[in-house]
Amino acid sequence: MKAYDGMYIGGTWRPAAGTDTISVVNPADEQIIATVPAGTAEDVDAAVRAARAALPDWAATPPAGRAAYITALRDLLVARKDEIAETVTAELGAPLALAQRVHAGAPARVAGSYAELALTYPFEEKVGNSTVLMEPVGVVGAITPWNYPLHQIVAKVAPALAAGCTIVVKPAEDTPLTARLFAELVHESGLPAGVFNLVTGLGPVAGQALAEHEDVDLVSFTGSTAVGKRIGATAGAAIKRVALELGGKSANVILPSADLAKAVKAGVANVMSNSGQTCSAWTRMLIHTDQYDEAVELAKAAVAAYTAGDPHDPANRLGPLVSEKQRTRVLGYLEKGIADGARVVAGGTEAPHPAGYYVAPTVFADVTPDMTIAQEEIFGPVVSLLRYEDEEDALRIANGTVYGLAGAVWAGDESEAVAFARRMDTGQVDINGGRFNVLAPFGGHKESGVGRELGAHGLTEYLQTKSLQL
Repeated sequence: MKAYDGMYIGGTWRPAAGTDTISVVNPADEQIIATVPAGTAEDVDAAVRAARAALPDWAATPPAGRAAYITALRDLLVARKDEIAETVTAELGAPLALAQRVHAGAPARVAGSYAELALTYPFEEKVGNSTVLMEPVGVVGAITPWNYPLHQIVAKVAPALAAGCTIVVKPAEDTPLTARLFAELVHESGLPAGVFNLVTGLGPVAGQALAEHEDVDLVSFTGSTAVGKRIGATAGAAIKRVALELGGKSANVILPSADLAKAVKAGVANVMSNSGQTCSAWTRMLIHTDQYDEAVELAKAAVAAYTAGDPHDPANRLGPLVSEKQRTRVLGYLEKGIADGARVVAGGTEAPHPAGYYVAPTVFADVTPDMTIAQEEIFGPVVSLLRYEDEEDALRIANGTVYGLAGAVWAGDESEAVAFARRMDTGQVDINGGRFNVLAPFGGHKESGVGRELGAHGLTEYLQTKSLQL
């Protein structure tokens, strides 16, 4: 076990103001692998003051100069990808292959995209007799989750840097080691002191202090809808900008003309990835009643390919959940689903291993739209199969939750799928297995949040406008 000390503030590692620590647990074996400081409001204040002091010079740095630093950071993310993947596997439990491909690979692509956008984005444009300037919003407070610990940091830091903002990051307490590693890369990149700052700590303490700080101009939060509502209320009371990427209960709509076997297999794979700990996972699979029984058997067969176990063993495609708390939460939903009358087709509440925070990959059939497991975000390797009578019924079910983050539509004809997707009340829809695009805006409708991340739309979140009339 390694005991880490210090916060990255003002370009150096400084001792924490207090003595409390957070234990980092390997979810595969439940062993403590490290401790990090539990930051206080005093640490947050020091970080925000460092960010404020660094803002004038960084905001005045030309976009090409900002792009150069982001490119250097991207290159370091690529060079240290193996170390990043091992760190994510150790504290999150993600299978190593997934950690290498997604947890380490995607952030490098996102950083690269913002290095390019910094060079091409129109920070100034003519509109009639006016010149419209896009200026940095100021100091950003970023509160990031544990499920994609590096991606969610880079998805906030890279556009903030490209926009000319300075930033303070408070990472999730379950996965602080990845955040500390990122801070090391920032330091190695030569980014000016105070532009990026890191404070580890608990959400109700350090996170709350960051969200409330009067010198933070924008709070960017990714996490649960419940916490997002509190942060939104706090920011609103202070007339402060806020970006919230929250929960989801995404529908995977398989229309009768689709290749059923392909759609079901892809739908199961989508939910099982990262042990179901993905806010945009297609956790509700909607199937026409005439194809429902066949789809249930296909889902049962597909989920059998996902064995849960040691994340370093390539034979295991499913790792543990991140914590005992998360496992208890997911098991509670499994029990609720069974009590409400859903049928367990595969998996269930029996633990697949005596040690580690594992949950068996689970498929529920006979799920109705009003069931808790069809309405609330489970955040585990659990897929629910719902039947529909016709397209209008499918649309009603798909749109029938408080969430609207993502979704999928499958059809034999692409135009048929697109027509249905246009009617879905959600922020992003994959058509017939469309690939993730780091340049496309990501974010939700309804209680899935406000604002967008990634691409030019994500950059805009960190900018404010000024008009000069000539």
